[in-house]
Amino acid sequence: MSRLKNKKVFWVVLKWPAIFLLILLLIALYFLRRPTGTVTSNFHWGVVFSKIFSEQLGLDWRENYSAIVEDLKPEVLRLPIYWQDIEKNPDQFSFEDYDWMISQANKNNLKFILVVGRKTPRWPECNLPEWVNKFDEIKQKEATLRMLKTVEERYKDEKNLVAWQVENEPFLNFGECPLWGGDFLDQEIAVTKKIDANHPVIITDSGELSYWFQAAKRADIFGTTMYRIIFSSRFGYVKYPLPPSFFWLKANFVRLFYPDRPITVSELQAEPWGPNLLYNISLEEQMKSMNHEQLPANIEYAKQVGFSEIHLWGAEWWWWMKTKQNDDFYWEYVKKEIQR
Repeated sequence: MSRLKNKKVFWVVLKWPAIFLLILLLIALYFLRRPTGTVTSNFHWGVVFSKIFSEQLGLDWRENYSAIVEDLKPEVLRLPIYWQDIEKNPDQFSFEDYDWMISQANKNNLKFILVVGRKTPRWPECNLPEWVNKFDEIKQKEATLRMLKTVEERYKDEKNLVAWQVENEPFLNFGECPLWGGDFLDQEIAVTKKIDANHPVIITDSGELSYWFQAAKRADIFGTTMYRIIFSSRFGYVKYPLPPSFFWLKANFVRLFYPDRPITVSELQAEPWGPNLLYNISLEEQMKSMNHEQLPANIEYAKQVGFSEIHLWGAEWWWWMKTKQNDDFYWEYVKKEIQR
């Protein structure tokens, strides 16, 4: 009798942990599956263009931009509008450069996303006029909303505008740019939707360092960054050991709460990431994180993840390599991929 009782106890003790582990396995399999409706093999290629970064590389930014539009011919252009370019003095706006870029996009039937706000792509993230830094936070926020309204009123009716991106990775503590949190972002989104109810709002977040939920729940379209090799002051060069299913897991988590939320790659690493800004490090150092093998590998990785729209990050650098370093591999490889 005691042997039978002991056997019964043994199976009871074993049963519940086994059931628990089975439930965990099923949950893991659910989240690691290819997310239906998000993953595809039919890709739409976009390119990010930064006027200030093109200038920092010593390029003629208009020539650089024209080459992107007329030679690369991406399907979509992601264009940050830098506050320091358009409002050098309080309430004195000048849009000449951005009017020109948008007219060139329209002329070539190129769709574009405009990035607006205080935190925009490229270091130091907070791209601000000097006069704004003299204000306290309350006045900075008021000035930000005024600038946002002015930009959106100007461009909301452009025929090839497809979306507004409000701020850049607003929940990622990166760069020289204190975060203002979700409440202010909600105000910016509300202003944007009041001015322009016809175009969706994109909110972006880090692919590797964030949970996505705060950004995704506020977005009409959610955009993730995707980096493969970065430089850390603590560890040196780091290659993220993340399989494509890592992004599926996060996408499935988002879609558990927001089933119809589109997810795009807002930035796919296609330029180096070194111990300093690119224009301050040697070409040899740059090749440690981006070279003729790494670019195709990064693009193939993004394809395996499978989000339908992929925006490549580094168009200014490809043009610099082509025109200043006599290496057209990056430019031509991207061109071939886009025009495939």
